[in-house]
Amino acid sequence: MPSRRPASPRFSYKGDRLKPLRAFCQTVRLGSISRAAEALFLSQPAVTLQLQALERDMGVRLIERSGRRWVMTPEGEALYELARPLVEGVDGLDTVFRERIRGLDAGELNIAAGSSTILYLLPRVVEAFRTAYPEVRLNLHNVTGASGLELLRSDAVDFAVGSMLDVPADLDYAPVAQFDPMLITPLDHPLARRRSPTLEDLSPYGLILPPQRLTTYRLVDLVFQRARVPYTVALEVGGWEVIKQYVAMGMGISIVTAICLGEADRTRLAARSLASYFPRRSYGVVVRKGKYLSPQARAFTELIRPDLFTREGPSSNATASER
Repeated sequence: MPSRRPASPRFSYKGDRLKPLRAFCQTVRLGSISRAAEALFLSQPAVTLQLQALERDMGVRLIERSGRRWVMTPEGEALYELARPLVEGVDGLDTVFRERIRGLDAGELNIAAGSSTILYLLPRVVEAFRTAYPEVRLNLHNVTGASGLELLRSDAVDFAVGSMLDVPADLDYAPVAQFDPMLITPLDHPLARRRSPTLEDLSPYGLILPPQRLTTYRLVDLVFQRARVPYTVALEVGGWEVIKQYVAMGMGISIVTAICLGEADRTRLAARSLASYFPRRSYGVVVRKGKYLSPQARAFTELIRPDLFTREGPSSNATASER
């Protein structure tokens, strides 16, 4: 009687393909085998073995090291596009099933947004959502920059609302409205009498700007550097309301987004558009690619449209962007 041959690793692996695919997707998403191992509650060698098994089965190299991160090869990108919705669909099956049964009568919604978005853009959207779905617990996480992206990538929030200049490959951004860049000065400032100030006009005066890590500061620096016009920062401080107050007190001038200017500001500030020099800032919804949006999240994003997602008043200079 012939002896029975043991099952080949290839056959055994195909019997449980989800684990290696999950390890592959997590490594791609986090850019690190060690971080993928932590997310999966596995050892690093176990994740490495699963990745090697997947590459043997597919017969191609799927990931490779680029600096300190692991990145996809072209073949890896093709597999990731196919595997990610399958893995996330299986992993999220329990949550989706419970939400499908429960619907919008309860649940929780987590949104990441900066203070300016929460203060100027979201109030009417939040009000409409709370009126329609009072049983849903709404959590607004006041974060900016890298902190918000980290919450997105770790699935600590359902989505983010804000402005993006450069969209990372693992995120999707749907702009909803655009706003002019505005120069603000005290009412008695020399620039308040100029209809179309230039960068050279701004150069002699100290600027009051948000912290360097934020988009506005980096954008101002980029525009002045490209134009080869010198500038000085008189004060660096967070929060548009604080900046407006300090400008009104004569401590400097500033370049802000039109969303933060309301009718009351006309009594203490002069505002001039700088759209000839700075790009208009778009604001919209940011989600992780492949992220399943719950019924609560979808209901909220459907309310984010230009008629609700803009500050009231003619000073907003907001228009719907092309989608």
